[in-house]
Amino acid sequence: MNVSTATWRKASRSSDKGDNCVEVASVPNIVALRDSKDPDGANILLTHEDFRHLTHTLKNL
Repeated sequence: MNVSTATWRKASRSSDKGDNCVEVASVPNIVALRDSKDPDGANILLTHEDFRHLTHTLKNL
């Protein structure tokens, strides 16, 4: 999936100092995740259901 034209936004829990930043983008039927320090690097692509499951799991660690 090509996410080069996606509109990325920094996750609300990312650091204000510029480190440890995760960015997310919603594209048709997919939520994409990337490291803001490496925008041309690998992306993680999840269905909306899998993204909800991931965030629920992380909140309950």
